[in-house]
Amino acid sequence: MLIKNSEKLKRAVNYFSKGEIILWSVSVIFIAVSFAIFDRTNYMTLTASVIGTTSLIFDAKGHPFGQFLMIIFSVIYALISLSFSYYGEMITYLGMTAPMAVFALVSWLRNPYSEGKVEVKVNKISKKETTLMLVLTAAVTAAFYFILGVFGTAYLLPSTLSVSTSFMAAYLTARRSAYFALAYASNDIILIVLWTLASLEDLSYLSVLVCFVVFFVNDMYSFISWLRMGRRQSTG
Repeated sequence: MLIKNSEKLKRAVNYFSKGEIILWSVSVIFIAVSFAIFDRTNYMTLTASVIGTTSLIFDAKGHPFGQFLMIIFSVIYALISLSFSYYGEMITYLGMTAPMAVFALVSWLRNPYSEGKVEVKVNKISKKETTLMLVLTAAVTAAFYFILGVFGTAYLLPSTLSVSTSFMAAYLTARRSAYFALAYASNDIILIVLWTLASLEDLSYLSVLVCFVVFFVNDMYSFISWLRMGRRQSTG
């Protein structure tokens, strides 16, 4: 039993490259240190940050488990956003990101690169579908601008832009496009701005800010990883 568990652990560790293990480890260290310095009380933030960065390292490998973790992250992050009246973030993650992550999980599980592989098959969307996505994004952006205004959302414009980029990211994730990671990286930039503004009022939110800086680095790595994965799959 001990030998079998040891072999499973070895396979799990070998699944990630040394660079990926270092990226995840450094990410968690940054998150933990920022929590210890700026927060120390809101363990919900710490939990969400660790789950989020773990989700991203699995996403970079095209592993469906990343989407399962994203569902959990979305719920916790929505509660954190509620605490600072970022209703756009709360509504986006509960009403869009979490459901789309469920859809993406099913899509990734149904579309493996090959039989028995946990790696998802990278998809390329057509120009027609890209146009459709942009039209839908524009419609969602316009609708949420007024909805969030009614709710008295803090920092309405960046909050609305966050909805836009989150929608594109969720759509591209479900469609298995490598550009989902680039869309999430764009969303990270907006969230860095939002949580910087929140941190100016309450320093404890600096731990959330650090979380999204870490997410940005991980999302950019995911984008590069998926481009490589797509090239390998197309020639394999």
